Amino acid sequence: MDNMTLVIVAVIIVILLCLVASCIKIVPQAHAFIVERLGGYQATWSVGLHFKVPIIDKVARKVRLKEQVMDFAPQPVITKDNVTMQIDTVVFFQITDPKLFTYGVENPIMAIENLTATTLRNIIGDLELDQTLTSRETINTQMRSSLDIATDPWGIKVNRVELKNIIPPREIQDSMEKQMKAERERRESILRAEGEKKSTVLVAEGKKESAILEAEAEKEAAILRAEAKKEAMIREAEGKAQAIETVQKATADGLRYLNEAAPTQQVLTLKSLEAFEKASDGQATKIIIPSEIQGIAGLAKATAEVIQNTK
Repeated sequence: MDNMTLVIVAVIIVILLCLVASCIKIVPQAHAFIVERLGGYQATWSVGLHFKVPIIDKVARKVRLKEQVMDFAPQPVITKDNVTMQIDTVVFFQITDPKLFTYGVENPIMAIENLTATTLRNIIGDLELDQTLTSRETINTQMRSSLDIATDPWGIKVNRVELKNIIPPREIQDSMEKQMKAERERRESILRAEGEKKSTVLVAEGKKESAILEAEAEKEAAILRAEAKKEAMIREAEGKAQAIETVQKATADGLRYLNEAAPTQQVLTLKSLEAFEKASDGQATKIIIPSEIQGIAGLAKATAEVIQNTK
């Protein structure tokens, strides 16, 4: 075998090896390969190692199965009350059937974008401006439902649809800003008035409580003064009663001692004179003395003079 033959054999072997290597395909995670044989659909390869027939089979399309996000440009829409605004949407979708996705529509992404725009115009056309601005969740739900039904024959499932921005005309924005400013000022006035009202009520309640406390303090002070006066009067009365009791006791003791001593008539007469003497020290201007005591008094006076002369 000459050198030329060896070269040809080596080339053939290399070509065969390259051909065999090209027939070995590895499908990564979250991907799917559409395989065609002689121009017709043959199979859908999932994750793993696969072999195809050389020349006859080919990988027509590689499909990603992960959830994808498409952010579409703002679309002009007209509301029910003839207000034109710009709305841009974000669509979250996932390919569930690679075969339908490959053969269902020519350009699936462009189809989804156009379908989103038309669906959005249909929904916004039934709403007024205020409803459009306050019904984002409702619009999102309606759009997701409509798009999911429409894209089902294409092997696409629409998971979520979000209105990213709603941009009304400039004059509408100015009017809304003025309205919001007026509403904020109104709320501020209401809050200020409520604050002043609460402050007035608190001040009045404070004064009321202060007056009540002062009245209670004055009442307690009056009670204490009355109790002190009552206590003083009780003490004074008790002192007088004790003094009277002491005097009466002393008088009773004196009478008892005098009675026990069996005094003579002359002693009794002298004690009577002493009693009249004490009585004369009072405020009375006249004292009536019985006649029998007058004689005794004269006798006592004469006796006193004799005793004085003798000294």
